[in-house]
Amino acid sequence: MTVLRIVPNFQADDPQQQARFYADLFGVDVVMDQGFIVNLASEESMRPQLSLMTHGGAGTEVPVISIEVDDVEDAHARAMSAGHDIVYPLTSEPWGVRRFYVRDPGGRTVNVLMHEK
Repeated sequence: MTVLRIVPNFQADDPQQQARFYADLFGVDVVMDQGFIVNLASEESMRPQLSLMTHGGAGTEVPVISIEVDDVEDAHARAMSAGHDIVYPLTSEPWGVRRFYVRDPGGRTVNVLMHEK
C-alpha cells in the first residue's frame, strides 16, 4: 500500500471565509466548492507526512497543521498586512527551520515554516 495524500479536515462554520484565509495567505486554489466543503490545492508535488508531538517546540503549543513554504518572510508579511493574529513570532529555530504561528479565522494555530539552508 502507498499513501497518496494526507488531507486535514477542519470544521468550519463558514468554509468560504476559511478558504479565503488560506488562499490569500498561501496562494492555493479553490479546486472544489460544494457549499458545505471547500477544497484547496496547490499544483506543487508534495510528500505525505504526519507529525506526532508532545509540544510544538520552543515552548509552543502543538499547531493543528504545519505548512511549509518557499518564502516564510513573504508569508509572514502577508499575514501581518492582512491583520491576522500572529501567535508566535517569526523565529529561526535551532533545529533548522524559520517559522511563525498564525491563528486562522476558526481559531486554529497554523505553523508556517521553511527549512533554512
